[in-house]
Amino acid sequence: MTDSTIEIIGYIAMAFVGISFVMKGIKALRLFNLIGASTFIVYGILLNQPPIYLLNTFIVLVNLYYLLKSDTEKK
Repeated sequence: MTDSTIEIIGYIAMAFVGISFVMKGIKALRLFNLIGASTFIVYGILLNQPPIYLLNTFIVLVNLYYLLKSDTEKK
């Protein structure tokens, strides 16, 4: 994979995380943040940067927990 492709993946991840902060609803915020963090995991792995992919793995797990928790509370 080329450096420019990896850089584009990083920008896509950044965009999703940035967009998540302007969402009004918490579910939309968590969903966009989940997508961004998941993309950052790929980015971090491609760069072989554990701080990037480990932190974002934690963020994905937290977002999944709260998204699943909110779905089960409504039932």
